[in-house]
Amino acid sequence: MKRVWAVGLSAAALLGGALAVGVTVQGDDRLAPGLRVAGVDVGGLTREAAALALKEREGAAPRVTVRAGPRTWTVGADRLGWRADVGASLDAAARASAERNVLERLQGLIGQARVQEFPLVTGVDAAKARSGLATLTREVNTQPRNARAIFDKTTLRYAVTPDAPGRRAAVEVAANAYAANPALTTLTVSVTEWKAGVTAESLRGHALLGNRLMRPLTVRLEGTDLTGELKPLQVANLYWVRGEGIVLDEGMVKAVFKRLTGEMDRPAQNARYALRGGEFVKVGEQAGRVTDRQAALAAFREAILNPAVTTVVFPGEVSVPTLTAAELPDPAGLELIARGRSTYFHSSPQRRVNVANAAARISGMVVPAGEDFSFLGALGPITPGNGFVGGLIISGGRTVDGLGGGVCQVSTTTFRALYSAGLPVVERNSHSYRVGYYEPQVGFEAAVYDPGVDLRMRNDTRAPILIKTVNDNARSTLEVQVWGVKPERTVTVHPAVILSRTPHPPAQYVANPEMRPGALRQVDWAQDGYKLYITRTIKDSRGVRTDKVSTEYKPWRAVYEFGPRG
Repeated sequence: MKRVWAVGLSAAALLGGALAVGVTVQGDDRLAPGLRVAGVDVGGLTREAAALALKEREGAAPRVTVRAGPRTWTVGADRLGWRADVGASLDAAARASAERNVLERLQGLIGQARVQEFPLVTGVDAAKARSGLATLTREVNTQPRNARAIFDKTTLRYAVTPDAPGRRAAVEVAANAYAANPALTTLTVSVTEWKAGVTAESLRGHALLGNRLMRPLTVRLEGTDLTGELKPLQVANLYWVRGEGIVLDEGMVKAVFKRLTGEMDRPAQNARYALRGGEFVKVGEQAGRVTDRQAALAAFREAILNPAVTTVVFPGEVSVPTLTAAELPDPAGLELIARGRSTYFHSSPQRRVNVANAAARISGMVVPAGEDFSFLGALGPITPGNGFVGGLIISGGRTVDGLGGGVCQVSTTTFRALYSAGLPVVERNSHSYRVGYYEPQVGFEAAVYDPGVDLRMRNDTRAPILIKTVNDNARSTLEVQVWGVKPERTVTVHPAVILSRTPHPPAQYVANPEMRPGALRQVDWAQDGYKLYITRTIKDSRGVRTDKVSTEYKPWRAVYEFGPRG
């Protein structure tokens, strides 16, 4: 009986002691003994101390192998948004601690606590996973490469380059899978492919057609024997081979069409005057035949795209003169209204040819009353077929060899004559820089360029006017005269007023490997820039008026070419 009582007394005493400290145990924020998180003993530690212990033992993030198509990477999981959640891990231990009963707590006090193991809670930030996977698989992602039709300059045929599919890594799906299971150590990112928009197979037929379209093409003006010829490569310049098929190069088509019609068209010739035996005589008008532009351009486009067509007929129409011999005043009553002069010393032989040709072409031109004089219209196309040769022109910021250099000598001299006659200026363009040929009458010049840059002045004399040229190649002088029924007005032309002057830039030296080493030659000449204007005062029945024509010359650098050494 004593033994039983002793045991009972001991248990009671122990229970009583536990009850005595129960309040203390219940109010303590320490974790219960025997609790472990990811192998770290956190029993008896405060939450803060347990968190520090876990972080010290956490170590490096696990490694994850990522596969996308043929590529493989092994990286730290933290690069893919993986993280250890210490707080959530301790929450589980804290809940287990709170759930222990009095006896379990008592056992913990005497070192007999039940051991409980909790895993380290981990998570994955899906957005960071997407970003990390996107960075890794960047090289896997490719856009599809379209096939292209290229023109082989060796074979002079169209060839087709191969296409390649595009590839896209499905990082969204892989990132979501990883976020759902952070314990994964292998991630497979699926790669999808999509075909190129233009495949070699789809383009091959277009390329074959492009090669068939390269054939000689003859054009003829309806109702005449006037023709134009295009060689195969010239036809090839009129279209592109694209994914959608054969596409016309509209700019080139229109340019070639204009050249062909310019060579074939025979516009009507108005009645005019001609010098015979030193006296003016009337020359009758003559009807012509020209292209029906709209219908012919449509036929030209169709012919280019049909390989079976080797000859295309341009629809034509009659060109009717606008001035008849009956409308011309009596030659005996013609008077010299005004004249313009210029010199062209030191011009090259080619420039002299163009000056003489242009002067002859506009001489005898008659401008009806109320109509515009167009220099390019009187001149005709600046082409070799019309007698023009190469010469220095201003193009692309340089003075270079070009067709028709010297034509502006004639347009400038014509401007001076018509300006002195008081004719209103409809269109006048200046040169880019101050040209020595047109000195000393600075500002009294007119640049023309075929197509698009013209000299146009209106005949407001109420009677037809005659343009006559006198060219003296031996003396390098050109004179343009305006004849007609002299209007009752006086025209006073004033010298140019220079507003500002800008010094020219330093000279530029350009290596020319075709020149002898050490050789030097000048190919462009320096000119200062100017802003200026010219004026004239016209007095007639309407009163006295003064008009102004402004000019801005760019500063122009000298350019030297040299033969490089070594």
